Amino acid sequence: MAAQPLPDEARRAVDRYLGHVDKRLPGRLVGLYVVGSAALGAYRPGRSDIDVVGVTDGRFEPDDLRRLRLVHLGAGAGAAARALARARPMFPGTVNAVFVAAEDLPRPVTTIVPVASHVGREFQAGEGFDVNPVMWKVLADRGVAVRGPGPGELGLDPEPAALRAWNLANLDRYWAGYAAAVLAAAGGGRVRLLRAGSRWGVAWGALGAPRLHCTIATGEIVSKENAGDYARATFGERWHPLIDEAVAYRLGRPSPGLVADAATRARETGLFVQEVVRSAHEL
Repeated sequence: MAAQPLPDEARRAVDRYLGHVDKRLPGRLVGLYVVGSAALGAYRPGRSDIDVVGVTDGRFEPDDLRRLRLVHLGAGAGAAARALARARPMFPGTVNAVFVAAEDLPRPVTTIVPVASHVGREFQAGEGFDVNPVMWKVLADRGVAVRGPGPGELGLDPEPAALRAWNLANLDRYWAGYAAAVLAAAGGGRVRLLRAGSRWGVAWGALGAPRLHCTIATGEIVSKENAGDYARATFGERWHPLIDEAVAYRLGRPSPGLVADAATRARETGLFVQEVVRSAHEL
């Protein structure tokens, strides 16, 4: 499937980020590819981050990593300032990046050791969650080349045979724990409940877990909104109000008001994610 053109806002954010990298590490970044929601045609201004894979001309020494950390700090501060100027509590438009040495690109994805990565406020050297079979399939099939040859020329090995097992493990390691934490928050203190029962929290859980379920069932990687359509068609009517609430948030629409209070939203989200995890193991 052809790559989606980047929305103007996303393209500007990526270009700003690329400028930070080139200033701190001139000549070291030989490729940059947009993946995630922007590559899947589901970038939502005010809702979406931007995920990129950077390709370096080799491995980084400690001084290179220090400079890359400065890129993270500088680019992240800019995104935060723009969000605060618009009175937004979160920082949409933030560029999250994982870096891989060019020589490692042809290796099976589960054997690649990233150069570094940063997501939100966190920077990690030698680690990167997005170097995985799901993101590599998105990169191979839909990645948007901002610098470097097209993804089809990179010789990527997303390890399609590992896709099902990787998603099941992700459901067990992250989403099962997430569901338990959300259910605990539903009966916990106000601060925990406000986050777990927020519209953002509903969208994260009610669309995030079904995305993995869809991939396990079909082998395809879908956007959060498409995961909502899939969830509605796959799971019982009990969950439709929650799913509709999540999709409305993602699309920037007013709440349909079908799941009224924060405690109910948190509880239903936790129970739904548990149902998704259980169902995935039966496929």
